[in-house]
Amino acid sequence: MGHHLGTKDSLVPLIDRLNKYPIGLVDSAKLREILNLLFEEREAFVASRFPLEEATLTELTRATGMDATELTQVLDTMADKGLVMDMPYAGTTYYLLMPGLIGFFEFTFMKHRADLPMAQLATLMREYLEESQAKEFFGSKTQLTRTLAYEEHIPVTSEIATYERAREIIREAGFGAVGICYCRHKKEHQGKTCAKGAPTEGICISLGSAARFLSRRGFAEPRTEAELLKVIDRARDLRLTHVTDNIREKPSFICNCCRCCCELMTGVQMGFHDGIAKTGFTAVIDPDRCDYCGTCFSACNVKAIGLAKGRTFASAKDRFAEVKEAVCLGCGACVSACDKGALRLVSANNRSIPPPKKRDLFIRILREKGRLGPFVASRLRKQLRRVLGRA
Repeated sequence: MGHHLGTKDSLVPLIDRLNKYPIGLVDSAKLREILNLLFEEREAFVASRFPLEEATLTELTRATGMDATELTQVLDTMADKGLVMDMPYAGTTYYLLMPGLIGFFEFTFMKHRADLPMAQLATLMREYLEESQAKEFFGSKTQLTRTLAYEEHIPVTSEIATYERAREIIREAGFGAVGICYCRHKKEHQGKTCAKGAPTEGICISLGSAARFLSRRGFAEPRTEAELLKVIDRARDLRLTHVTDNIREKPSFICNCCRCCCELMTGVQMGFHDGIAKTGFTAVIDPDRCDYCGTCFSACNVKAIGLAKGRTFASAKDRFAEVKEAVCLGCGACVSACDKGALRLVSANNRSIPPPKKRDLFIRILREKGRLGPFVASRLRKQLRRVLGRA
C-alpha cells in the first residue's frame, strides 16, 4: 500500500507524467486515492521520471539519480505489480511505464492479491471512471480499441482483412496467454456477477510481448494456439464481444466483453457510441421474422436493440425489434441468439482503417488531443542521447 506524504501535491509529478500518454488520467481526489494505494512513494517518484518510451536501467539511473541496485529492486517490484513492463531483449532489459488505462488499472485486477484493499479499489475505480475519466478515454476521434466481428456471420459478399479476424490475430501472434478478466474480477469485489454467466478466469487473451510479460509476472498463463482458439469459441457461445487494440500489426490482447461488467461496453451505453471502433458491419432485423421475444436484447452487449420506433402496431403480437445503427458495434453477438433467423449482419459505412502500429495509434490520438509536443520532444532527446553515446 502507498505511503505518500499526504500533501495535496505529493502525487502531482506522477499524474503529470501519466497525462503525457494518449489516454491520461483526469486529476481528482479519487484518482489520488487510487494512486496512493497502488504506488509506494519511491515507485511514484521513479514512475514520474520515466521517458515516454522504453528505457534501460542505465537511462533510468540517470533520470532518477538512484543507485542501480536500489533502482533494480524498485523496478522489479513495480513489474510484479503491473506498474511497469520489463522486456528482456538481447541481454538488456527495457522498462516501460504502464499508462493507467489500458494499463495498471487493468493489471491490478488481473491477479488474486492480498497486498491491496481490493474491494475499496474496485469501488474507487468504478466511481472514478464514471465521474471523471469517461470523456478522456472515449472522447478522441481515433479510438484506442476496436471491435472484431464473428466471422461466421459476416456476409458472404464481404471481405475482411487478416487484422479483422480474431482467429488470424491469434495465429499470427506467435505467443499467447489467458488470464483473469479485469472487469468481472472488479465486479466480484463489489459483490456482483456476470448476468451472462461469463467466467472471470481464463477468458482474457493477451498476445505477443505483452503475453510474455504477463505470463512471466503471474498475471496470465501461456496457452497454445489451439487453446486460445477454444477461448474464442467459448466467448462466442456466451455471446461476448471481441475487442482488441485499434492497430493492424501485432495487437496485444483480445478481450471478450459482456454488457454488464465490461467498462468498454459501459462507455458505449453511457452515450459514447463511437468510443470503440466498429467493424464495418451492423446488425439488421427482418420484421417479418421477428416476434419481439426479446432474446436479442440481452445478447447485445451495448444495448443497441429495442422496440422499433416511430411505428404504430395494431396489437402487441405485431411488434418487432429494431437495431440502432449508430450504437451497434457490428460484432454479431446477437445474430446466433435469434432462433427465428431474424437477425443478420450487413455492411455499414462505419469501417475505418486502423493505424499500423501502437506508436502510430498513440501519435494520432496525441495529435487529436493537442499533446503531441511532449512525445516528439521525448523521442528527440532519446535519439540525441544515443547518438552522443556512440560518438
